[in-house]
Amino acid sequence: MIRGLVVTNTTKLVLLSLDGLGGLPHPDTGRSELETARIPHLHALAGRSACGLIRHVAPGITPGSGPGHLGLFGYDPLRYQVGRGVLEALGIDFDLRAGDVAARGNFCTVDRAGRITDRRAGRIPTELCASLCQRLRQIRLPGVKLFVEPVKEHRFVLVLRGTGLSGELSESDPQALGVPPRPVKALAPAARRTAALTNGFVAAAKKALARQAPANMVLLRGFDRLPRLPAFPRTFGLKAAAIAAYPMYRGLARLVGMEVLKTGATFADEVGTLRQHWEGYDFFFVHYKDTDKAGEDGDFPGKVAALERFDTLLPEILSLKPDVLAVTGDHASPALLKGHGWQPVPVLLWSTFCGADPVTLFTERACAAGTLGTFPAQDLMPLALANALRLTKFGA
Repeated sequence: MIRGLVVTNTTKLVLLSLDGLGGLPHPDTGRSELETARIPHLHALAGRSACGLIRHVAPGITPGSGPGHLGLFGYDPLRYQVGRGVLEALGIDFDLRAGDVAARGNFCTVDRAGRITDRRAGRIPTELCASLCQRLRQIRLPGVKLFVEPVKEHRFVLVLRGTGLSGELSESDPQALGVPPRPVKALAPAARRTAALTNGFVAAAKKALARQAPANMVLLRGFDRLPRLPAFPRTFGLKAAAIAAYPMYRGLARLVGMEVLKTGATFADEVGTLRQHWEGYDFFFVHYKDTDKAGEDGDFPGKVAALERFDTLLPEILSLKPDVLAVTGDHASPALLKGHGWQPVPVLLWSTFCGADPVTLFTERACAAGTLGTFPAQDLMPLALANALRLTKFGA
């Protein structure tokens, strides 16, 4: 339906995604990270915008970053499911081919009993990750070609290339401490051989990393093969660019057909990239990682500080005078949970035509009273297009 309603215009749209934006009240203060942070520019923008809450999958369902962002891009995450391994591989410009099976890997720490004590191995430096990947490349598996590629910090990509492989596999990462990694299991009969090969890799990796503490084991999740999705530029009639420092989000943007712009490691670099390429595109997806990183570490003050750092750079984005600006996140990462949450995430939508509501604070509780209400993430793009005057009317 949307493709049939799209009309040409010169308006510019910006989607700012604060990864893991939503939070929960701190037990000592009763205020969430957003309610604690000094974010005057976000609050002022909320006062000129239409506000609400976004639900990314369904009530009570905790979204991963992949489905969370697919929803923000206008895709129903229940219909279009993509494994994290594919996104990580595309994010590092790996030549992922049809039939390859990719998995997201973590170097982790296990104790002498094999129980996980740190799922991220203390967030080892990327240089150490690259060295360990080189060690794991020596592993050989029968009948397949093996690729082990560093991503960032503790993250790596595992790719199996061969005939008859399946991505229908369970994850070895229990996403919990004090328990051992799980064996990879076939979720369909056709995946039994691939499961056996993957478990063979994990067993060999365990031996190769035995003396490499803190990165003395691996965890695997997000197995998948390369899917086909409707192209974002064609669907929405936009020349679209993505600006993200972290590979996984670049991979997701590339998968839906956005042009991924080269940028630096910081959000200030990303804002500079946005300014540099402002005239060249209709739509910009700009990703901010620090909020999620602190939330997953259970670092409440760190997440507050990350929100405040973002707020200081918001005026630079506003100075570019986008016609439509949406600010939200791909999921909640409350420090209280030390991980992703199922809670709806605040959203604001600014344009000349947005119809500002009484909300004056960009917080979970304030946005719950906004005129946008609580709505599915995939409805954000049509709202943004309408505010950009890029949709004609439906019906006679």
